[in-house]
Amino acid sequence: MSSFTKSTSFNRRALSSLAVESPRSTSSTAFTSPIGSAFASPRTFGGSPRPYTNRLKEISYLFQVLIVAGTLVSFLVIIAGGYLYVVPSLGYNGALQFNTSSVVTDDKECDIFDGSWVVDDSYPLYNASECPFVEKGFNCLGNGRGHDEYLKWRWKPKHCNVPRFQVVDVLERLRGKRIVFVGDSMSRTQWESLICMLMTGLDDKKSVYEVNGNNITKRIRFLGVRFSSFNFTVEFYRSVFLVQPGKLLRWHAPKRVKSTLKLDVLDVINHEWSSADYLVFNTGQWWVPGKLFETGCYFQVGNSLRLGMSIPAAYRVALETWASWIENIIDPNKTRVLFRTFEPSHWSDHRSCNVTKYPTPDTEGRDKSIFSEMIKEVVKNMTVPVSVLDVTSMSAFRSDGHVGLWSDNPLVPDCSHWCLPGVPDIWNEILLFFLFRQQVQ
Repeated sequence: MSSFTKSTSFNRRALSSLAVESPRSTSSTAFTSPIGSAFASPRTFGGSPRPYTNRLKEISYLFQVLIVAGTLVSFLVIIAGGYLYVVPSLGYNGALQFNTSSVVTDDKECDIFDGSWVVDDSYPLYNASECPFVEKGFNCLGNGRGHDEYLKWRWKPKHCNVPRFQVVDVLERLRGKRIVFVGDSMSRTQWESLICMLMTGLDDKKSVYEVNGNNITKRIRFLGVRFSSFNFTVEFYRSVFLVQPGKLLRWHAPKRVKSTLKLDVLDVINHEWSSADYLVFNTGQWWVPGKLFETGCYFQVGNSLRLGMSIPAAYRVALETWASWIENIIDPNKTRVLFRTFEPSHWSDHRSCNVTKYPTPDTEGRDKSIFSEMIKEVVKNMTVPVSVLDVTSMSAFRSDGHVGLWSDNPLVPDCSHWCLPGVPDIWNEILLFFLFRQQVQ
């Protein structure tokens, strides 16, 4: 709008310069003086009047003035027409409004993850009760949560903006594509969120369906939802560690060892992922003693059982296995790869779950994660481009966004998973920004 205002005032100044000078003006210009002479009394030279000659001069002067005035008016008309035609086309005509001014500040790319949460009454982006792909346990409002303030927050980077979600544009951009989420239940939540966001742009909801007719469950290995009107699918593969769980080794092992996690072998279903147009990975929530050692699961590398290996060390080996697979299998000209960092939970020290009404001003250290740092380090050393969706810090403020007691099993509190609609919707807005900004720029 600033450029429009500036140009408008420029046109006004230009037009005002064509106005007739005030009779009180004492200055004489080349533009106004012929008009004055044309209407002045006939001049005489040597006391002898020459009316015919003077009339010819007056006509000549007037003709010159008309030529100059007509030229200036034509020039201004051309400029104004060009302005009205060209300037509107300079802005991106797509609904997501991905323009460089929104993501670049002082010739440096804006850190979209450095910002704060701001109230925005235009949220939420959809109604979970109207979306058949939201698990009942994530529909907090539908499960009796008494206030909806947690739905009204938008992420605002310090020096730029996250492009607003506009469903028509996104549906068109995904036409004929295949977007795949691989990871744990947090990845499934983001998958559900994206489907619900996209369905808001369709009149025929029945044109969206799970390809195998499956219901959304926690344990199912594969879920794929097809948007038949646009010929694309949004898929989820459950692979909580990304690497392959193994059976108990045949050689002698301590009794506490019930199974292994093969850190140097990617999940055997990896062949299902490689042909995707967009691949979004995550892993982290299962890399805890309660999901590993306390269940008798220990680490294996090759044929070696690594009983003394720590969880962070094992996580690093698993990430390097994943990175090697990406570099050897993925064609970067076809597939865009992203990795979402660890999403913090908000359990207290005593494993109690206290969901707040508003975001917390103090992250209490949850904005840092050793897993997230490892992801960024491994990706930095890869030869295939991978975008890191660093949601750890921004999500650490959202102690209000968890399921809590508003799940399908209110006897079991949950300060790990997120309500839908909610925080995962913002992850997806950022995801779409990363997917499509290169096309626009």
